[in-house]
Amino acid sequence: MDFIIFIKFGLVGFTGLVIDFCITWFCKEKLRLNKYVANSLGFSFAVVNNYILNRYFTFHNNDSHVASQFLSFLIISVIGLTLNTILLYLLQKNTKINFYACKVIVTIIVVVWNFTANTLYTFKL
Repeated sequence: MDFIIFIKFGLVGFTGLVIDFCITWFCKEKLRLNKYVANSLGFSFAVVNNYILNRYFTFHNNDSHVASQFLSFLIISVIGLTLNTILLYLLQKNTKINFYACKVIVTIIVVVWNFTANTLYTFKL
């Protein structure tokens, strides 16, 4: 595995994290949506951002099958969202840790899943 690719994936992930947290915060605090719905919306906006940036910036991928590649990325992301939501729920339910601190912890765990699956399957390095 190329260390530079991991660093780029991390940078892209950071932009996704900012988008995720901003959308989550806005939906939860300003729109008063359920915190798990807000979390799902934030995560979804981040997925689109991350696919585009990872395709062109991280993996320099020119696969002409963009739709199937995005579907693969989306499936991996939905699995990541499921892990994210379940782990967030369990951590919130079983600790007194702040919601956003829990979200940071869970995000770190889900990054490992996303990087591994997308490196091996979506972008096939």
